[in-house]
Amino acid sequence: MSDPPLRAPKILSIHLQISQYPILAKQIRRRMRDELYRRGVISRERLEAEVKEKAEISQKREGLVNPLAEEGDDVWEQRLQQIRDQLTDFYFAYNLPIKLFESLIEELLVERSVHREESGLALFNPELTPVELLLHQLEQLEALPAERRERARTEIEAVTAVLVKTMISDQPGFGRMARRWLAREDFQFIQSRRIGEGKIGGKAGGLLLAWKILRTVLPQEVRRMAIPNSYFIGADVFYHFLADNHLELPNQKYKPLDQVRSEYPTIQEEFLRHRLPEDIAERLREILLAAGNTPLIARSSSLLEDGVGTAFAGKYVSVFCPNQGTVQERLHDLTAAVQRVYASVFNPDALFYRRRMGLLDYDERMSVLIQEVQGNTYRDGFFPTLAGVAFSYSPIMWDSRLRKEEGFCRLVMGLGTRAVARVAEDYPRLVMLSHPALRPENTPADIRRYAQKIVDVIDLRSAELSSWPVSRLLRADYPGLRWLASVDRGDTVMPVFSIGPDFQPERMVLTMDNFLQQSDFVGLLKVVLSTLAREYGVPVNLEFAVTLDPESATPEMTFHLLQCRAQTGVSGGVPFKIPTGIPAEDKFFVATRVVPQGAVRQVDAVCFIDPEAYGALADGGERKIVVGIIGRLNKLLEGRSFILIGPGRWGSTNPLLGVPVTYADIFNTRALVELALTQQGAQPEPSYGTHFFQDLVEASIFPIAVYPDQPGDLFRREWMANAKNSLAEMLPDVHNPNDCVKLVNIPREFDGKKMDLLMDGEAAVAFLVETDRDGYPERAG
Repeated sequence: MSDPPLRAPKILSIHLQISQYPILAKQIRRRMRDELYRRGVISRERLEAEVKEKAEISQKREGLVNPLAEEGDDVWEQRLQQIRDQLTDFYFAYNLPIKLFESLIEELLVERSVHREESGLALFNPELTPVELLLHQLEQLEALPAERRERARTEIEAVTAVLVKTMISDQPGFGRMARRWLAREDFQFIQSRRIGEGKIGGKAGGLLLAWKILRTVLPQEVRRMAIPNSYFIGADVFYHFLADNHLELPNQKYKPLDQVRSEYPTIQEEFLRHRLPEDIAERLREILLAAGNTPLIARSSSLLEDGVGTAFAGKYVSVFCPNQGTVQERLHDLTAAVQRVYASVFNPDALFYRRRMGLLDYDERMSVLIQEVQGNTYRDGFFPTLAGVAFSYSPIMWDSRLRKEEGFCRLVMGLGTRAVARVAEDYPRLVMLSHPALRPENTPADIRRYAQKIVDVIDLRSAELSSWPVSRLLRADYPGLRWLASVDRGDTVMPVFSIGPDFQPERMVLTMDNFLQQSDFVGLLKVVLSTLAREYGVPVNLEFAVTLDPESATPEMTFHLLQCRAQTGVSGGVPFKIPTGIPAEDKFFVATRVVPQGAVRQVDAVCFIDPEAYGALADGGERKIVVGIIGRLNKLLEGRSFILIGPGRWGSTNPLLGVPVTYADIFNTRALVELALTQQGAQPEPSYGTHFFQDLVEASIFPIAVYPDQPGDLFRREWMANAKNSLAEMLPDVHNPNDCVKLVNIPREFDGKKMDLLMDGEAAVAFLVETDRDGYPERAG
């Protein structure tokens, strides 16, 4: 029998939805026909006459000459029923609202769910069911009396699991956690804030899950906490944007690094030249009207992002929108921000991160999380009092009193951009939560040197993200002054206890000492981290902001949770005992300031960036060439044990302060050694907690800072000066500016020996060892 064609989208929609309920299809269509008869759309007699007429026509089309003899009664009845069902769909679709059809399904599902015996048989396929029906079904199931609800537990979990996969993420690890915690009200919240019909992605999902856990487990603590007002652009909108504007880049992820890098700016420009779908732009306009002039941020929330073992930290962009000016100007800025997030799918770092993590063939889908920025206004600048990142487990131990299981945070004044990136010549406050007053810096001079100097704010007058000097904000009328600032008295740095007529802004140092000592920030952060880590089953990493009540005489704060994800790579930091009696002539370098735990065995190559030669490079173009050389060596040395040594800060955004490599340039190395040389002036700073640091941890790369001019540290510069440069052997076509890149073959230079690097949390020592020797004891104690 041939099926009559379905000629309208409404009919097709009804037909497809009914096909999801094969067990109930007969009852559903019976109720649909009752509605048609009751509302006078068609009578029972007329419908049956039309069914018979069309059945006979279909027999003739199939070439039946003598239907009574050629077709048995059972086949004839089947033909009648098929046509009856299709006519039911047709008349219902053209005459009655689709909402009525869905309500009929809902009523039937609820009736069957409430009254049926627990048999383990699914009444419908939740994987194919519309979200609204699933939400209604979950509402009915959750409203059951306790005994019935317990019997329906399996069905509740099945519907919840499908809602998680449909609305948030299909990552198995996230799904297992979310199924335990999320309920109907959480999905309804997403539905009320969702633009489009696609998934909202890892970053948005992680925030909502963490917030639900905290509200459930810590009801008292969350009174001092909040999450930003948030909206979600589903991943389907990304596809619509690409399709509507004919943006096809299917092979970009398979191209060589140099080509991906060279083409990325063009891709960004191309994305900004096009438009979002009109209905999406209209929804964004509604968000702007609701937010007023509160600044916004568009954050990536891809379906791959914030997974266990694949954080994608900093791989995609977040874009601040000052949200000032006319509605049309603000809408232009917000749509451009969304398009910049979309373009970052093709960011070279993101593509090469996916390649290393075995995710290159996965079809990346980008959702966008739009949030109101947390903060207050001061002197035409909008910013939170403090912001930062926090980790429930610390892989660093610079003092035996510290407890790594209590975690640490990286804290800055203003927007958190300076907490997650290695920026210019500036420093965050590194706080070990077990001992918040115990600093890596030991002297007043070091406290001054490593204090934050620049604050990122949204400049409301210029309507742009700006970086202001601390002295512009630490004024006598700034409400948070006494909690954040200390006074530089030359031989000591003291907290601010009072503000008198002799107040001198230029003597203020941003230490945050009073805040850490007199507020309950550390205690709250520790319980938040430990709670989430316990429920996640793995250590976690948070991004947060803090606002202080400007009217309070005590540091009354609100803790704003911005992001939560699993902390990856923490299990590799096993402490190694550094043996005594290593001959002095065998030591290559020693570091004693803020070192990790672990070991790198049998190092056979060192890529050394000569500090003087690098500092003498004429312009940024030559420094980019250096980055390119390192990237090529990273590929050629894959599978070998090699380390990188260079001046200042690896991964710095400022080429004058270090080599501005990214993840794609260094992911095969085993350690990044940063040299702090007084004559260069480029000082390392602990990268711990930055997105760059998370890249290193995930790739099992150890960051180490060596201060050759400080007591206890050592760097054998003459080893590098006297060694032969093997760079031309591996890259004969390369232009090496100022000969500043040197590749040293360790076995060739040191009589067949290789190098071991051991780190016990308090010191790191690199020293020569025999090739393939068993080495020293691998565990401390």
